Amino acid sequence: MTDLAPLADLLADGRVLVLEGAGMSTGSGIPDYRGPNGSLTRHTPMTYQEFTGSAEARRRYWGRSHVGWEHFRRARPNEAHRAVAALERAGLVTGTITQNVDGLDLAAGTREVVELHGNLDRVVCLNCAEVTARAELAVRLAEANPGFGARVEELHALNPDGDADLSDAQLEGFVTVACRRCGEDALKADVVFFGETVPKDRVARSFELLDAARVLLVLGSSLAVMSGYRFVLHAAKNAQPVAIVTAGPTRGDEKATLKVDAALQEVLPELLGRLGVTATV
Repeated sequence: MTDLAPLADLLADGRVLVLEGAGMSTGSGIPDYRGPNGSLTRHTPMTYQEFTGSAEARRRYWGRSHVGWEHFRRARPNEAHRAVAALERAGLVTGTITQNVDGLDLAAGTREVVELHGNLDRVVCLNCAEVTARAELAVRLAEANPGFGARVEELHALNPDGDADLSDAQLEGFVTVACRRCGEDALKADVVFFGETVPKDRVARSFELLDAARVLLVLGSSLAVMSGYRFVLHAAKNAQPVAIVTAGPTRGDEKATLKVDAALQEVLPELLGRLGVTATV
């Protein structure tokens, strides 16, 4: 479907819960996982088991993430993020569940956001549970690795989890830093890795928002992983309409009441116009 009138009619009565995937942030320069140019075509994300089981894996992760972070943190909200914020401000969207870890929904002004997979802005110690700012760790890593940024002259690709594609040769000599509180080599980005369980409180809050909603609107997600797909299954079971707007097929297409196969940055501004909503700047 490319005619947006049915979608606008479905959303016009409000109580819409948004479920977001990586396609939301492609317009901000952050790639998705499974699109035609998605990072999975060239990059396998590190699993939680690999990260926790090997000091060398942690060194490799932090080296790549340290370089990627400098680019990732400069990303700004795009038309899609601003559209969701505008729909919330207009009273049509009552909550947003995002699978992204870039913090761009909050930056765009959306208030009711469940960051299902966490946020790269934070770092947690797996030993003592202290949470610190990623910006602080970036300074410590730069001090521990003088000249590393200059030596890595080219960022080959940025991934949705904030990693940069760097070779082992480029990572040679990179060192990690320990937790300032407990002294253990146990620092981890406060995001859910592949193979890791989403915190129960975030899942519970997401289902609360869904049960209170009238419509589930999926934006920019292939729904390939159960982490997000379960909300589509729950909505379908409860006879709640499911609308999907994303480029390409999704796992939830058969459950959808409406499907718009197009880029969000093209669809959402037009959708706002049909709903009489003004986007944020």
